[in-house]
Amino acid sequence: MDADAPGIGRIILDSVAEAVFTVDRDWQIAYFNAAAEKLTGVPREKAIGRRCCEVFQASICSTVCSLRHTLETGDPVANRPAFIIDARGRTLPVSVSTSVLRDPNGRLVGGVETIRDLSQVEELRKELEARYSLGDIIGRSQAMRDLFGILPAVAASDSTVVIHGASGTGKELFARAIHDMSPRHDKRFVAINCGAMPDSLLESELFGYIAGAFTDARKDRPGRFAHAEGGTLFLDEIGDISPAMQIRLLRVLQEQLYEPLGSDEPVEANVRVIAATHRDLDALVKEGAFREDLFYRINVMRLELPILRERREDIPLLIDHFIGRFNRLQQKDIVGVSDEVLDVLMQHDYPGNARELENIIEHAFVLCHATVIELHHLPPELSRGASALRSVLNPPSTTLRAMEKSHIADALRRTNGNRKQAAKLLGIHPSTLFRKIRDLNIEVPKSDGRRREGGGS
Repeated sequence: MDADAPGIGRIILDSVAEAVFTVDRDWQIAYFNAAAEKLTGVPREKAIGRRCCEVFQASICSTVCSLRHTLETGDPVANRPAFIIDARGRTLPVSVSTSVLRDPNGRLVGGVETIRDLSQVEELRKELEARYSLGDIIGRSQAMRDLFGILPAVAASDSTVVIHGASGTGKELFARAIHDMSPRHDKRFVAINCGAMPDSLLESELFGYIAGAFTDARKDRPGRFAHAEGGTLFLDEIGDISPAMQIRLLRVLQEQLYEPLGSDEPVEANVRVIAATHRDLDALVKEGAFREDLFYRINVMRLELPILRERREDIPLLIDHFIGRFNRLQQKDIVGVSDEVLDVLMQHDYPGNARELENIIEHAFVLCHATVIELHHLPPELSRGASALRSVLNPPSTTLRAMEKSHIADALRRTNGNRKQAAKLLGIHPSTLFRKIRDLNIEVPKSDGRRREGGGS
């Protein structure tokens, strides 16, 4: 078939579901099938003769054009993700495949590209993510679905909650989700990291102070409890606060009262408290490092967040979620990760949990100027590990030569030195076997299996 797809070829191509177009050596469209018209919204007569980049406005046109790669190298491209912009300005997810076109004499006359509309696939992906998401929390593992199941009831109550989980598991995301679903959702959600401050600073941050309470306190300053009035206060890393601060916090939770620094007048606190920690509070209570009465006061409802390596089935969903977020933030059109990258990310142990995966994707976004994240876009420690794994799974040719030699020698042993039977067992011609025996310097068994072929014992 040449570049203008004449005769029966034109009829066949007009009947297929995928968009198909051909270009000549000058990148001008020579053929445009019916599906291409439907996908782009551009009539065939307006597309013919125009450069393909003008018609499709694909995300890869200005970066890694698949058709250009094929015409320059002769190598076809199969199912590469991309975006195109149709006549109405809509961005459509697609996959493209390309190959060269030659005339009957074998001369290159142009190229052909097939485009598959992935809009329905994208809608299904979004529906799947919506089904397994709660705000910015993503997960379809049983552990996450169990948490999603109880979260509405936890949010509906006004009880204190403690969220336990390792760093990067999303403790604040869960706290925000509880607030957003609660009757307090129209008031503020205020967060503070208790482990990052000394007692004096933490006390003033939580309870505020009045003018003259200490040097430089020239005017009243409300604390986090005041800012969260009517809403939710999230106390992150509560396991790190001192015994003195534990006493002050216990009084607020018990009496719903607190005193700003420098004041003797108690202030009412209508605040729901959600606490979080990566530490084992039960062990801290036994050690005497955490007050038992405060522990029972905050531990009314307890959520245990799983680490990422215990819910690996959530990793592909999280990857898509982070890619979508960074596309919006950085105005890019990255559509996904390569199969090799997905393999690496599925095998990684994630000591930093979901936050580490998010950082990996953000790192890749900085380096990726195409539509698919490849291995060389990953942080060096991950890409080096992938290269080492490939070298193990795909040993060098000398090792393959040794494996071939061992395989042939084994076949000869199994056939008692009968070369004809060994060749049949190996699925190769006897002459090929003779050549390999010579080239690989294989020692043939001294006994000759051919002497048994005529029968006898």
